[in-house]
Amino acid sequence: MNYTYAIRFYRIFDAGDTIDLNLLEENLAVGHATTRASFTRVKPKSVSMDVPPLLVRLPPVRATAGGREWQMDTVARIYDIGAISLCFILEDRGAPPSALQETALLFAGQNGLDPLFSGFLDQIRRILFPHLGDLPIDPGFYEDYTIFITDRTDAALDPVVLLLGEDMVYSAQTREDLLRNALSYGIDDLTILSWDSALLVSPDAPGDLIDIIEYAAVQTLEFRYYDRVLSQQMERMYDDIGCTERRSQLRRIARYRSIMTRLMETLAEISEITDKVDNLIKITEDIYYARVYAMALGVLRISQWRSSVNRRIELIHRNYAMLSDEVNVRHSHFLELIVILLIAFEAVILLWEVSGLQ
Repeated sequence: MNYTYAIRFYRIFDAGDTIDLNLLEENLAVGHATTRASFTRVKPKSVSMDVPPLLVRLPPVRATAGGREWQMDTVARIYDIGAISLCFILEDRGAPPSALQETALLFAGQNGLDPLFSGFLDQIRRILFPHLGDLPIDPGFYEDYTIFITDRTDAALDPVVLLLGEDMVYSAQTREDLLRNALSYGIDDLTILSWDSALLVSPDAPGDLIDIIEYAAVQTLEFRYYDRVLSQQMERMYDDIGCTERRSQLRRIARYRSIMTRLMETLAEISEITDKVDNLIKITEDIYYARVYAMALGVLRISQWRSSVNRRIELIHRNYAMLSDEVNVRHSHFLELIVILLIAFEAVILLWEVSGLQ
């Protein structure tokens, strides 16, 4: 490792639709430095991704904190499931290990990075516009995560202070709660995960672990995003049903069918994409990587977001069934009315014919 410590600041956004990475990679090949993500320290079959994300490197940026300027490399990763991960990488080569905590506290909670991320996002959107159009990215909806990396431990480095972002005396319970999410493979490495940050201690560059944690954060963002999409669709569904009740019988049936069609299209699309999100990465043979990945998913509470998405899908299915029953009942009533009218019409004709004969 060529540096004593590094910090990676992530913000992950959703682009609003899936992305053809093969086509995008071909289009960006001229004018931009791109590559595909890959794992370097395990056998290829141990960790797999159906569609590895596309990495785009951009010029460095400068941030000001603690009375000095900090240069940061910039990297964007674009995922076929529609996620765009932006990352600032701060490296301080040759600094003492204790400097990591001092720098981390300057940027606690990604303090001061909002304007840089805003500019980074605008830049990526401009790069992608000729190929993907104007992406409907909500700049206020993202998953943020910070990874601290050092090649050695130090007595001056307190993992709890580092990960919680505040230099204070923490209770034994707080320390226990945070440090229970710690894993080690050897005697000189350590991984500690929290809900918005992680500490990686390794004498060798832990690139694979960094990627695994990022992928877990991407999956969390996507489930949060589709939970919001389903919530918005449900609100629209209830509003549409309320408006439909004020229409005539014939228009009501047609409107119900339109609502049902839209709901099925939404469910089909979201079910397909959430299945891709769930299977973004598969770790089969590397036990340690699998443990880190499982812990990252747990700490990020992805199961809660997945459950919320599934509950909303089930609720929409139930509403669809209710609308279907309502349409069938109203359609039956309509047919009955037509039959009655036809019988009445035939009776009138018959009476007219009888009266004419007399």
